[in-house]
Amino acid sequence: MPNNRLIDHNETQFKKHVVTLAPGVWTAVGFAASTQHMIEGETSVTIIDTSESTGAATNVLAAFRELTDKPIEQIIYTHSHRDHISGATVFSEGRDVPILASAGFSSDLVGQDETRIAPNKALGRRTMAQFGIGLSPSERISLGCGPGDRPMEGMGAGHIPPNQLISNDQEIDLDGVTARLIHAPGETADHMAVWLPDAKILFPGDNWYHAFPNLYAIRGTPYRDFAKWAETLGNLADLGAEVLAPGHTQPVFGAEKVREVLMTTRAAILHVMQHTADGMDAGHSMDDIAASLTLPDDLADKPWLGEFYGKASWSARAFATGTLGWYDGNPTHLGTLSSAKRAQHMADLAGGVEALFEQAKQAEDLQWRLELCDHLIALGAPAQGLKADTMVTLAETEINATARNTYLWEAKKLREGETS
Repeated sequence: MPNNRLIDHNETQFKKHVVTLAPGVWTAVGFAASTQHMIEGETSVTIIDTSESTGAATNVLAAFRELTDKPIEQIIYTHSHRDHISGATVFSEGRDVPILASAGFSSDLVGQDETRIAPNKALGRRTMAQFGIGLSPSERISLGCGPGDRPMEGMGAGHIPPNQLISNDQEIDLDGVTARLIHAPGETADHMAVWLPDAKILFPGDNWYHAFPNLYAIRGTPYRDFAKWAETLGNLADLGAEVLAPGHTQPVFGAEKVREVLMTTRAAILHVMQHTADGMDAGHSMDDIAASLTLPDDLADKPWLGEFYGKASWSARAFATGTLGWYDGNPTHLGTLSSAKRAQHMADLAGGVEALFEQAKQAEDLQWRLELCDHLIALGAPAQGLKADTMVTLAETEINATARNTYLWEAKKLREGETS
């Protein structure tokens, strides 16, 4: 039985509907992994973010068209993640329209030079695992950031590169609606928040959503600057928004609540940074730092800091690597053993491969069982089935959607005979 909190998160945060934020301002939730927003002007509308697929964008546009038939004259990207920029061809409706984005707009999944030296195959595989591509809707109950069951037609197919790049914070006119575009580095360096000062509505992109922030995505990402993200959340909180319409999950209403969710998320990021820095300064191992990291009581009880998408222990590892690199200060780790050699030493200690296999079968600690399975597989022992079964067991209690998806996806691949 999947984790009940994850099921509830999926049912409440990704309920499919269009939410009225204020007269003439709407958010579409649950149609896609991300949310899409529409702002009605005097004779036209502006769209903020366009979803990850043309299939999802088509459904959102149909829902928006029930509200107004005014032409879409402008599109704004809050940032370059594929789930926000891949339905623009649907919303532009065959016309050339201004598409605004930060001058730093740069996606790690769209428009990359395939000739550069980079682990593109690894990124692709890990992205599929994180989002459970190929799992059934019942297996992939949630993306952590969106519903598990959503349109996949035209995935990534509807992107249009931005044609108006914004270098500085600036006020713009959305056909009679005043908006301010604010550079807001956080989940990505190219984030740009949209602020409607008259209606006091804030579109923060992915700098806030109803989950522990994805400070490190297990698909693999460049370092996300924790300090800048925390600073941005403080700056956004100071705007005094009365409505917060995030890039994922349901909007938040009420000035007090908006400030609370932004500032407590900022505090959670700062706590991860401080805990990790203190541990590194004390010479603790990265394993011990990650294993001992918990949120303070005044943060741990906040529903929007549940680890449905991001995870604190992963964040600690990312902060350590992003600030001081891979070396953890323990000179033992300046050298290395191959997986096979380390596995052979482990088998020798256990009394042979068969004895090691028996230890793995009997291990009650599931994480330890996985590690023993890796040693056995490195030695050529047939432990793939045991590892797959263990990952499925872990997935059933896991609150983090991306961890659950990865366990199930990798288990499926092991059973199909894939090892990497």
